[in-house]
Amino acid sequence: MSWADAGFEVFGAFVRWTDLIGNIAALSTVLLAMRKSLWTWPVQFTGAVLLFIASISVHITGNALKQALFGALAIYGWWAWRRGTQGGARLAVRPATFRERTGYIAAMLLGTALVGVLFYAADLSWGAKVPLPEGGFLVAADAYIFVGSAVATWAQGRALVDFWIIWVAVDLVGVPLAFSSGLVVSGAVYGVFFLLVVIGFVKWLKEYRTTRETSPQVAVAS
Repeated sequence: MSWADAGFEVFGAFVRWTDLIGNIAALSTVLLAMRKSLWTWPVQFTGAVLLFIASISVHITGNALKQALFGALAIYGWWAWRRGTQGGARLAVRPATFRERTGYIAAMLLGTALVGVLFYAADLSWGAKVPLPEGGFLVAADAYIFVGSAVATWAQGRALVDFWIIWVAVDLVGVPLAFSSGLVVSGAVYGVFFLLVVIGFVKWLKEYRTTRETSPQVAVAS
């Protein structure tokens, strides 16, 4: 057994260390994001690397590609938040504009369709090996998680309150898919994510409303 497949059993379920530690980092990322800490992004990058390895080891290509994209977007997020806090300014959080919201919804719908076709045609999703119609649903779920996660992380980098809601939509598919794939820790963490995301959404929305009323010096990530 290679180090990437190393792990232990809990109640008969095999838990990979990469899956466990990667998800601990992912959970920490959510908590750090609530506080708008710049450490959000290095921790997210670390978690993305570990979860990429975990996903490759169980042949979930869509999730692996998602983690690779997370790593790249973590670099963008760190740059955007660092730029937004230069000169001692406080990073502003805000709802997406109508144009931004329309854009990311369209990106999720169109992106899921295009990525789903790519995953199926290139056999990049484990669902592509499953007979239709079940295989089609699995490929679509893989593509949806990939695209939705990318959109959510982009919105997080721009400090949009909407990013929490996008994560809810991703988690609703990610939880059952992770459990059915054997990534027990990932499935459980997705469930915890759901609760933390709701808390984070309420916290950021409250902060936005308070900031709008008091109008202190703030900066917008871009």
